Amino acid sequence: MIRVLLADDQALIRAGFRALLSAEDDIEVVAEAANGEQAVALALEHRPDVALVDVQMPVMDGIEATRRIAADERLHGVHVVILTNYGLDEYVYNALRAGAAGFLVKDTEPTDLLQGVRVAARGDALLSPAITRRLIGEYVGRRPNPAPARLEILTNREREVTALVAKGLSNDEIATQMVISPTTAKTHVSRAMTKLHARDRAQLVVFAYETGLVLPRG
Repeated sequence: MIRVLLADDQALIRAGFRALLSAEDDIEVVAEAANGEQAVALALEHRPDVALVDVQMPVMDGIEATRRIAADERLHGVHVVILTNYGLDEYVYNALRAGAAGFLVKDTEPTDLLQGVRVAARGDALLSPAITRRLIGEYVGRRPNPAPARLEILTNREREVTALVAKGLSNDEIATQMVISPTTAKTHVSRAMTKLHARDRAQLVVFAYETGLVLPRG
């Protein structure tokens, strides 16, 4: 059973999401929050698999709530999916940097929302490669002082798999391209995530673009 926390300041939106999610046999809504502060507290109380978090909320916004959840070792298993009305914007970019596993636009089709929850619960990045390139390409390009590169802590193989993850390849596709076994590909990805303290593949994507391992507009 996938356990979900809903965080949105609009009760009507939460009710709609709850009705949709609760109708599924494999999904359970365990808590609802009306602001980011409540979201963090309820995440600690319920330890959900997925937290659907609105970007703009009172008291504490979704980005700060995401940052706090991602920084708390007790909540390592909580995958934050950002909900936004606006699609590609700097809020989403900052949320990904803060530790979100991905994002969904609120007017997405119900089937896409359900699939997104299941993808996030598996620990996969809920990111379309094309959208990610546009998003990170736009906002990385604006930053005058990029974060120092940490590429030196990765082996050549780990850099290669990180770049392929950023391009949207699965472990099986990485294995085919690198002519290695899927198990070996998964091991390289896991080691890269461990060295970079990345919660999930979404964090590898952000790292790859920010360090220039993958060119945003290449």
